[in-house]
Amino acid sequence: MRYGFYLPTRGGCATAEALETIVQRGEALGFHSVMIADHVVFPTAIASKYPYTVSGAFPGGGDALEQLALMAFVAGRTRTLRLVTSVMILPYRNPVLTAKMLATIDVLSRGRVTVGVGVGWLREEFEALDSPDFDRRGAASDEYIRIFKTLWTENPASFAGEFYQFSALRCLPQPVQKPHPPIWIGGHSMPALRRVARHGDGWHPVGANPAVPLRPDELRASLDQLFRMTEAEGRNPAALTISFKAPVYDTSVTTLAGAERRPFAGTPQQVADDIGAYEKLGVHELVFDFRSEHLTETLDRMEHFAQTMRTVR
Repeated sequence: MRYGFYLPTRGGCATAEALETIVQRGEALGFHSVMIADHVVFPTAIASKYPYTVSGAFPGGGDALEQLALMAFVAGRTRTLRLVTSVMILPYRNPVLTAKMLATIDVLSRGRVTVGVGVGWLREEFEALDSPDFDRRGAASDEYIRIFKTLWTENPASFAGEFYQFSALRCLPQPVQKPHPPIWIGGHSMPALRRVARHGDGWHPVGANPAVPLRPDELRASLDQLFRMTEAEGRNPAALTISFKAPVYDTSVTTLAGAERRPFAGTPQQVADDIGAYEKLGVHELVFDFRSEHLTETLDRMEHFAQTMRTVR
């Protein structure tokens, strides 16, 4: 099992000094990857439903560091951490420019980029960015993935799609990783699973929260379905990386509903048992959220988790 952690993109720890301290401490503690989220602007009035809270209310605010600029910053402050867009909302940016930026970061980080992608949920942000039509965002996202792969593997590269076209382009240097940086698909819906089966190198869902529990039995059912769909596409399910985002790390015992314990909460042994259960299902990487408004608390949570896992497992 490998472990990753969320990086603050806003709030009290979204400063150059704090971010550098967090990623370097994570690297020293043996974490495998760091997750960098994606928002560009926040409309003051949001009617769109956020998929990861029961109420549908978005818990964020009005500030966020830009994902790819932050990713480049982290690349220059670390040596071993995998740099994961978690997730990049594909329709937000020009696909050719995005492919170039990701390739550049992969080259300069010596091949540490993982491209986690999603289709997005915030209609108002789509409109502010003049992105492709929100209701066609799935089709546009599939096309953008194909554009990335084309630019990263062909020279010269041409593409003719519904949303974007180009011919005979040189987009060099291409990424260090071959054939290209891994592409992980976020989301837990049926369209997301189809996207993994057709285009993805991995599945990167959010779980272990009241809105999307993805308990072991639920995750097993989704994985069984994903593997069948991947085989139907003529691809090998065993080649997929399964990276599971558990959004809250809390040592106190909390519940999902009624008396049911939330996964990855409770005693160190209970957390370790949960990790073992997900590992048996085929999860390769677990991502935990240690973020706080205070740097010392964030670092304490990271160290507590690392110490607990060294002791118990």
